[in-house]
Amino acid sequence: MAQKPSIPKGTRDFGPVEMAKRNYIFNTIRSVYELYGFQQIETPAQETLQTLMGKYGEEGDKLLFKILNSGDYLSKIGDSELTERNTLRLASKICEKGLRYDLTVPFARYVVMHREELQLPFKRYQVQPVWRADRPQKGRYREFYQFDGDVVGSDSLLNEVELMQIVDTVFTRFGVRVQIKINNRKILTGIAEVIGAADKIVDITVAIDKLDKIGIDNVNQELREDGLSEEQIEKLRPIIMLEGTNEEKLNTIAEVLKDSEIGLKGVEELRYILNMLNGSAEANSTLYTLHSTLNNELQLDLTLARGLSYYTGAIFEVKAIDTPMGSISGGGRYDNLTGIFGMPGLSGVGISFGVDRIYDVLNALDLYPKDSLNTTQVLFINFGEQETAYCLPIINKVRENGIRAEIYPDATKMKKQMSYANAKQIPFVVLAGESEMAAQKVTLKNMETGEQMLVSQEELIAKLS
Repeated sequence: MAQKPSIPKGTRDFGPVEMAKRNYIFNTIRSVYELYGFQQIETPAQETLQTLMGKYGEEGDKLLFKILNSGDYLSKIGDSELTERNTLRLASKICEKGLRYDLTVPFARYVVMHREELQLPFKRYQVQPVWRADRPQKGRYREFYQFDGDVVGSDSLLNEVELMQIVDTVFTRFGVRVQIKINNRKILTGIAEVIGAADKIVDITVAIDKLDKIGIDNVNQELREDGLSEEQIEKLRPIIMLEGTNEEKLNTIAEVLKDSEIGLKGVEELRYILNMLNGSAEANSTLYTLHSTLNNELQLDLTLARGLSYYTGAIFEVKAIDTPMGSISGGGRYDNLTGIFGMPGLSGVGISFGVDRIYDVLNALDLYPKDSLNTTQVLFINFGEQETAYCLPIINKVRENGIRAEIYPDATKMKKQMSYANAKQIPFVVLAGESEMAAQKVTLKNMETGEQMLVSQEELIAKLS
């Protein structure tokens, strides 16, 4: 007996209904990106490990899916190396490629390779799957889609402002209430400086980024294990637990970081972004009255660290308010990501929408518009060859008018054809038998109400439109 097929853990199949929902998500995000002048690109699923390794920090490197070299990949490996069982060393010799971990590093590689073809600033969006060798759990998959938007070649903080507006617009269109959290890696660097742990900035950001998941006590324990003293941990605690309005937090942290040049630079950048988005008159020197540009809450969160090591400025994260789920969008400024590929100093900033988590949120809140899930609008019943020949020109006209239509392929029992329409949730069926053909009309049936009417081709198109 053949073994029942299965798929790898952390992956999913998507049927027609699921794909209709996912395409609604893709089309909504795509339309908003294009409103802001972004253009689409794609990059290969595989990248060289030279491109991928060392870009995501130590924890990120561990989650990379590596691809075995083609052919006899063990031919150059000695017996002693095999018995030594040094996984990392072996992987470096038998694997030259890996599946992309995100879309940002491949994008940086793309920019460097295609620099001469690009008009800077370059605004791109990209929707493709990424892979992470993570432990599968609710809302966390090993294969999932990201929908990224990035701007490279501009230092202007107006890019950050527009990205926040894009995030806000997307989730407003979805009908999902979200909280947009924002911080700045320069502020985190400044905090590490003022507590006397500048060399531990990576350890600090990785640890405090877990505060929501593991709590302050476990964060402190992790910091101890990373080599921070009790005095440094005690200095850090009130900073990351800071409460109040965004303005109050900014003022307090500015005082804490008064001796840190880079920390104050981060405060200045955040103040500009928040002022522009909140409509503060301080945002510019004109006499225009500004109004808040966001429908959702924007919160300064000093515990937000986003563990990826390439961020250098503003960082963002988005969480749904009405259903428990991890981050459903995030991103930030990376001032020198392309430098690792030989093009230093090219600034970039971007966001990523977690399509799979957004899918789960919209499912949980039942927020898919009904018309986004209806694939076929009208089914023509098949009574036989003569009736089909009569219907085909009508179907062509219906389709020419943008109405999604199909004809049942077999002249089988009408009950079976009606069951097909019900199963696919097709709202209308058309019946054309001898009497309809004689009158040069068709019968249109509303599958929800059961109402039937005899209509001409023109009336049919008008009613379905």
